Amino acid sequence: MTTIDHWIDNRRRTSTSGRTAPVFNPATGARSADVALASIEEVDAAVASAKAAFPDWRDTPIMRRQRILFAYREILAARSDEIAAAITAQHGKTLDDAAGEVQRGLEVVEFACGIPQLLKGDYSEQVSTGVDTYSIHQPLGVVAGITPFNFPAMVPMWMFPMAIACGNTFVLKPSEKDPGSSMLAAEMFAEAGLPAGVLNIVHGDKVAVDRILEHPDIEAVSFVGSTPIARYVHEVGSRNGKRTQALGGAKNHMVVLPDADMDLAADSAVNAGYGSAGERCMAISVVVTVGDAADRLIPRIAERARALHIGPGDIPGSDMGPLVTEEHRDRVAGYVDAGEREGAKLVLDGRGLVVDGHEEGFFLGATLLDDVTPDMVVYRDEIFGPVLSVVRVDHYEDAIRLVNENPWGNGTAVFTNDGGAARKFQNEIQVGMVGINVPIPVPLSFYSFGGWKHSIFGDHDIYGPDGIRFYTKTKTVISRWPDPIHRGVDLGFPVSE
Repeated sequence: MTTIDHWIDNRRRTSTSGRTAPVFNPATGARSADVALASIEEVDAAVASAKAAFPDWRDTPIMRRQRILFAYREILAARSDEIAAAITAQHGKTLDDAAGEVQRGLEVVEFACGIPQLLKGDYSEQVSTGVDTYSIHQPLGVVAGITPFNFPAMVPMWMFPMAIACGNTFVLKPSEKDPGSSMLAAEMFAEAGLPAGVLNIVHGDKVAVDRILEHPDIEAVSFVGSTPIARYVHEVGSRNGKRTQALGGAKNHMVVLPDADMDLAADSAVNAGYGSAGERCMAISVVVTVGDAADRLIPRIAERARALHIGPGDIPGSDMGPLVTEEHRDRVAGYVDAGEREGAKLVLDGRGLVVDGHEEGFFLGATLLDDVTPDMVVYRDEIFGPVLSVVRVDHYEDAIRLVNENPWGNGTAVFTNDGGAARKFQNEIQVGMVGINVPIPVPLSFYSFGGWKHSIFGDHDIYGPDGIRFYTKTKTVISRWPDPIHRGVDLGFPVSE
């Protein structure tokens, strides 16, 4: 059985911890590899490598850092199919979906290629007699990222290219469920000319996470995952003096008004609810229908969902692949059980789906529940699977109130042809990312990604301008170069003149 080891000093380093975890092919249920689980000493070794590399990397001219990023961008683009295949083999999503994930990560690399412009400071001349003031943005030092299973290539690329472009060195702990794509990305960065120690990868579980959060040489931690763990990362990291950005879970609503284009809304609900088997923090999991919209929308969603081809992600024509593990598949099916018990109407039932030739795969079909109410567990919890719940309300204000009262605030959308209604929505809704006739409002790399409420902990969103701010600290310099004739001692408080 192949063991996926750590990446330290630009080489694979065999683990000495003696602990491993299985990596599965979700389409077949077969164990495809083992992944090493780092000991405290192995995390320390990765941090020591990053710390040793930091002084030289910090002082590497910014244009040279940019050239390495450009080379990395070219290698990633040329070999994106390799990373997509690794994602599909270990996560299960379709190859098209995996290729899209790599592309979105690549866009952040492209944004980071503009680092000479992005790191510009400010300058004010003659703020007082002979005095100039300017600001510069400097790297933090060793920073770390802890990333989830659902986007094993994209989310790490939200972090380490930005941090490294800013002059930091990086320690990544990817999900142990699908670590292969991160290893490929690191190898390609080394091929692009990244010096040893600038990017290190350790695989692991809570042992590795806790050591990262406690390590005195790590200055900042980025995290994407569930809300309970995001809160934990923020609290423990902050308590240990680290800057943290911790993105948590979601319960994303899509509000459909009676005047909406119902075909567009149905297409969007299926794409956003069942894409990547619902294993996305920006997936639509609740459709809120206003007035009589449900009676026209639900049959359209059901028709499209029934036509989805569910199968292994590497087989052409598959619209939706399996879930990442058997345990997660069973957990999601358990929510469908609970929805039935609590009185939701089961329009489509994806439980018990068997794919010919892949009977042991972790498959669950598209599931649609109607007449869901906010007190039901299928509404209250983040399910993270291909389960779409429909909540019916009478008035638009009821829909806005429902979204605003939800403890999460990652993404939301409204479907309408009424510009005034859309403007009211974007103005009043208490959610970080808002789509208007767009079901998944994930911003491109030159804006930042981040929700509100329990969907984020910390003061910075991820990538984009906030990524630059998170991975740098501002230094303000007040400079005077004296005239040849010095005016003598002045004991008064300095004032502008």
